[in-house]
Amino acid sequence: MCEQLGVEPDPERLPSSLAAFPEEVQLAFTIFGYLPDRWDSMSGGYFGKDWSSANFFLDLFNVEDKRLVVLFVSKMEGYYTKKVNQKVENKRKADERKATAGGKQYVHNVKG
Repeated sequence: MCEQLGVEPDPERLPSSLAAFPEEVQLAFTIFGYLPDRWDSMSGGYFGKDWSSANFFLDLFNVEDKRLVVLFVSKMEGYYTKKVNQKVENKRKADERKATAGGKQYVHNVKG
């Protein structure tokens, strides 16, 4: 998940492995990884996970406490959505600053 968010993991804050989590959390991580992402094609914003296949994965992995696993996946999605949209917004602002500061330079108008 840290790789998807583009951050370095902090060994002090992480468990030694996924096996350190309860089974429901392990299943939530697995299902979260399988659910496809939904993006706004116009603005580039991240909508979150597409939950249409959630029941399939809950059944596929024989999840007993579906309500608890869905709760964990939902929490993961909320955190991930916030981080991805913040990253998209930061990039948009950086692009705006770059455009305001002089725009793009093309080979035909670069002095050198």
